[in-house]
Amino acid sequence: MNNLPVYISIVFVLTTIITIAFFHKAAHRSRNFLIVVFAWMIIQTILALRMFYTLTTTIPPRIILLGVPPLVIIICLFLTTTGKRFLDNLDIKYLTLLHIIRVPVEFTLLWLSINKVIPQLMTFEGRNFDILSGVSAPVIYYFVFVKKSWRISLLLGWNFICLGLLLNIVVNAVLSVPTAFQQFAFDQPNIAILYFPFNLLPAVVVPLVMLSHLAAIRQLLANK
Repeated sequence: MNNLPVYISIVFVLTTIITIAFFHKAAHRSRNFLIVVFAWMIIQTILALRMFYTLTTTIPPRIILLGVPPLVIIICLFLTTTGKRFLDNLDIKYLTLLHIIRVPVEFTLLWLSINKVIPQLMTFEGRNFDILSGVSAPVIYYFVFVKKSWRISLLLGWNFICLGLLLNIVVNAVLSVPTAFQQFAFDQPNIAILYFPFNLLPAVVVPLVMLSHLAAIRQLLANK
């Protein structure tokens, strides 16, 4: 990974920071959120720099430590009283704007594909259509929250569709990692997420994007 152009890492790190900033704003500048997310980032940074994830022959695969803990936290938020209160107090406007970061994420994936560290199927030249979520986010925000000319039901449908697009690339990305469960991209597996800073994509960025959709859907269904 040392041969990657430095601008790819810079763009991705900035994208990660902006993602956290958007969610922090949605959470009304919650100090607890920052403590949790930065503690998690430190843990993941240390593990990646120690090449923990590059050992891909273990069963279960070590990469489950990237996405499973955030998934458990998300589930707990939806099952506990404190978690539900947190979700319902999130600012849906910033939850919507947050998805703009999916545009630089998609360009990062394209650059990683060009440099042969992820398969093409993970880009918008392959099976990944997630860039549509990022491009449409400001449009949705403008017409729903600024002009107020589009119905809230459209925002709900958009969240469901974009959540589906996210799950599509997550499944393809996970099944492209060189583990015992790999199903795709044997000629060029997904190895970028095994290294810092790109391990923060499944560990931080994707969970926050997913949580933004789920929290927005929860709020919209409750209001409906």
